[in-house]
Amino acid sequence: MMPSEILKGLSVTFRSMFRKRNTVQYPEEKRPTSPRFHGRHQLNRYPDGLERCIGCELCAYACPADAIYVQGADNTPEARYSVGERYAAIYQINYNRCIFCGLCIEACPTRALTMTNEYELSSPTRQGLVYDKPDLLAAVPAGAKPPPHTDATDGPPAIARYGPQASVSQESVEPVWALLREQESRQADRELPADEGVAK
Repeated sequence: MMPSEILKGLSVTFRSMFRKRNTVQYPEEKRPTSPRFHGRHQLNRYPDGLERCIGCELCAYACPADAIYVQGADNTPEARYSVGERYAAIYQINYNRCIFCGLCIEACPTRALTMTNEYELSSPTRQGLVYDKPDLLAAVPAGAKPPPHTDATDGPPAIARYGPQASVSQESVEPVWALLREQESRQADRELPADEGVAK
């Protein structure tokens, strides 16, 4: 190696020695993250305390790492947790597998799932990185009633109040499966019979 090349390399070292250091004394000092940083997930609520998640499982289907598990359950007039037909009875995110890509929040139709700026997720065990619904759920807003709500006391969810996620079936007396069956029967009535069944 030529001496000129050695001196050229050492010049970079000497120049760097007198520059301002970028070392951050973490965890005593913490740099703010960018506004769109992909950190820990959060399950959001409405201002009245009801959960935004309707248990549709689209986030679990969209996850390329299979890190999300959702098990939905039906809301009842006596115990309502969300504004939709269903709510997430079990919601888990396995941060051992999560790659923080953000596809789950893009798939969510109700903006129930968002990503915060929190990045301190280390744990001494693998089980400690499996976050359950209580770990992910946002706090109940000040002055709001925690779920479950009752339709008799709090009123059934309405589209005017919550938007399209409070479906028409939710505002009717019939459950959603009865409405779907009625729609199928109407469709069957419109279908023409087979040729052999038509009188000639």
